[in-house]
Amino acid sequence: MTRTALARPSEPAVRKAAPGEAPAPRRSGRRRIALPYLLLLPALLLELLVHLVPMLMGIGMSFKELTQFYIRNWSEAPWSGLDNYTVAIDFDAPVGQALLKSFLTTCLFTVLSVALCWFLGTAAAIFLQENFRGRGILRTLFLVPYALPVYAAVITWAFMFQRDNGLINHVLHDQLGIGDSPAFWLIGDNSFWALLVVSVWKGWPFAFLTVMAGLQNIPRDMYEAAALDGAGVIKQIRHITLPSLRSVNQVLVLVLFLWTFNDFNTPFVLFGKAAPEAADLVSLHIYQSSFQTWNFGTGSAMSVLLLLFLLVVTGVYLLLTTRGRKTSDV
Repeated sequence: MTRTALARPSEPAVRKAAPGEAPAPRRSGRRRIALPYLLLLPALLLELLVHLVPMLMGIGMSFKELTQFYIRNWSEAPWSGLDNYTVAIDFDAPVGQALLKSFLTTCLFTVLSVALCWFLGTAAAIFLQENFRGRGILRTLFLVPYALPVYAAVITWAFMFQRDNGLINHVLHDQLGIGDSPAFWLIGDNSFWALLVVSVWKGWPFAFLTVMAGLQNIPRDMYEAAALDGAGVIKQIRHITLPSLRSVNQVLVLVLFLWTFNDFNTPFVLFGKAAPEAADLVSLHIYQSSFQTWNFGTGSAMSVLLLLFLLVVTGVYLLLTTRGRKTSDV
């Protein structure tokens, strides 16, 4: 038997056209190239409608003197140029001072929230890497805050922070005896810490889930070799875990920063339309400046300034982290 007579199942037989039969048409190369773009077209159109079009409209509104008198037809509002931006960044005037104070409060709140979310998520993910009884139950419980709807979770926290019949004061004051009287958590300076607690409780499971996924890519042999060399748990985390999670943490910190800095749902549901001065985040401040004073032009200018700030911070962060990664690789 010759080699040509052997059948090769991996090579399909090519059917030849019979005499007088037209050859089978071949799929065009252009059609194969255009198919992925056609499949992405509905998503791109939806993205334009949901995000890009309102953003462009907001930018256009920031250059107009849009008040309650032009709500019916905002396109007829008079052109104001950069006046709205001048009012927003005039830190000697009341509007600019309030915006600057809200911006600084948001920066402090974001730094604390992101740091605590990252720390708690990383610690929980490292702790649950070891096999022990009940690990699956703990993983499920840790993800409950991330799975709950935001409005239901924040409303529950708002009831817990009530002064007279809230769970927080019941535990701290009635059970533990901390403080002379029940504290006000949703007004005054305590509102900042109440908002921070809710934000961390809501955000740290995402950090836990992300870090836990990144830990799956670290070989266990590295820990075993380090243990044989006498390295303890702290040294293993410092020299193996954290360096291996560097790329994961870079993305995680950026996402947490953008989510926290732009968070509107949490303070709005927790405090209502008017947040206390200590918890006046910039997202809620822009809402109040737009819908309470009916000056949508100034509110749109504040939104554009916030967008530019986030774009600049994101660009600088990506530039520094990318440069640092290239340097460490070299």
